[in-house]
Amino acid sequence: MLNSLLVKDYMASAMITVKPDVDIVEAAQTLQEYRLSGVPVVDSHNRVIGFLSEKDCLHTVLSAVYNQDYGDLVEDRMTKTIQSVHPTDNITDIAERFLKDGVRMYPVLDKDVLVGMISRQSVLKAFCQLSKTQPQK
Repeated sequence: MLNSLLVKDYMASAMITVKPDVDIVEAAQTLQEYRLSGVPVVDSHNRVIGFLSEKDCLHTVLSAVYNQDYGDLVEDRMTKTIQSVHPTDNITDIAERFLKDGVRMYPVLDKDVLVGMISRQSVLKAFCQLSKTQPQK
């Protein structure tokens, strides 16, 4: 059953992160290079302090176009309110949150420390793997 599948079994534990003092252009290049829609922003203790999405970077794009200003840092544009999940949350709950929140991925935190990322693709992978073990009608 999908209810018995846990985030920790489907999350990505190899993560790309950025620091708050990184130039936004460099962060946008990281998103492009790794084909990511967003990345967690972490402090020196690997605690998540924000999240930077493609949408957040678009503010700097417009500022560059209209004002010739490329000077933003990640901390200037990141979302500071973190929506996260725990490794022992079940996949069904996360699927419901994806639908409700409209985000593409969540940082997975254990005691405020980043331990992974779970995406919509991860939930679909869990569903597809489970469907292979179910009898077909």
